[in-house]
Amino acid sequence: MPLVPQEGQNMKHGKKYVDSMKLVDTQNAYDPADACDLVIKTSKAKFDETIEISVRLGVDPRHADQQVRGAVVLPHGTGRNVRVLVVTKGDKVKEVEAAGADIVGGEEIIQKIQTENWFDFDVMIATPDMMGVVGRIGRILGPKGLMPNPKSGTVTPDVTKAITEIKAGKVEYRVDKTAIVHCPIGKASFGVEKLGENLQVLMEAILKAKPSAAKGTYVRSLYISATMGPGVKVNPLKF
Repeated sequence: MPLVPQEGQNMKHGKKYVDSMKLVDTQNAYDPADACDLVIKTSKAKFDETIEISVRLGVDPRHADQQVRGAVVLPHGTGRNVRVLVVTKGDKVKEVEAAGADIVGGEEIIQKIQTENWFDFDVMIATPDMMGVVGRIGRILGPKGLMPNPKSGTVTPDVTKAITEIKAGKVEYRVDKTAIVHCPIGKASFGVEKLGENLQVLMEAILKAKPSAAKGTYVRSLYISATMGPGVKVNPLKF
């Protein structure tokens, strides 16, 4: 969750951050378009900052029936060049290479990750016949959010579709142990309209993923923020 200074807290921030905070009314929950406009204005770094959402959900992640996880293709992508690793074998290798995978391998790739701590990729896709091999390093991949999963479309025989979607801007959202979903929705350079459309699509997916076991208010709070900027509170009822 983006930090919002509370009274009495001794928080040290740079001049640009302090200036950005002056633009934000921390007591106000902004409409999505206004929030996107404001978060762009608070993006003062010399690089094109990533815009991320932080959604606190009314679920208990300790229970399997209250997990929130899925994937969605953002209409305008994320602005990132995603390096895709595909773990497969046999005839699938040529198909994967033709589909635009950055790295393709089998057991040797799994061994490299395990022995060399190699993680020069952003997303791992695996064909179902390789999950027995991938599972050997589940404890390494899991904490990094890199473990392939059928729910996110990263365990599939249709690797061409999976690669195409990821390259087009597919993002995975997953509630963490504190019941918060963190997910990028683009870059500051996207502008208000594109960020707003990405935000809308992502929030619709998260709302549809509400577990039946979840009780009470589902979306407790929603913030968007730039990489180096403060959190801007968004009114979740607008979705």
